[in-house]
Order: sequence, then C-alpha cells, then structure tokens
Amino acid sequence: MGSFSIWHWLIVLLIVIMVFGTKKLKNLGGDLGGAVKGFKDGMKEAGAASEDKAADAAKVSNAGAAEKTTIDVEAKQKS
Repeated sequence: MGSFSIWHWLIVLLIVIMVFGTKKLKNLGGDLGGAVKGFKDGMKEAGAASEDKAADAAKVSNAGAAEKTTIDVEAKQKS
C-alpha cells in the first residue's frame, strides 16, 4: 500500500506535464542544473581559498622564524 507501481508514477508524470507543460519543465531543469554547477564552482573556489590561507600562514611563520634570529635593540640618548 505504501509503494506505487510504475503505472502510478507514469500517470503522475503525465498529469505534471499536462499542468506545467514541457517548456516550463525544461526551464526548471536548466535552472536546477545551473544552480548545481554554480554550487560546485563555489566549492572549488572555497577549497582554493583555504589552500591560499594555509600558504599565507606558512609564509608568516617563516617570516616569524627569520625575525627571531635578529636582535631588536633600542638606542638610548645620553642626556
């Protein structure tokens, strides 16, 4: 009782096509595909941005190591 046969799904599909029309369904499919593609591109950019941040952090830590080898001294003036 809980599952539908193939004939039930075909009838539902036929009714949906009659109500919305094939052109609207085609546009809906294209919009959905574009949204998925945009999401995937966004995920790739986010992954690249996190890799760039990790590289920047490595540069900062290397610069910090270079600063540790130098001595910072303040000169005092004689009065």
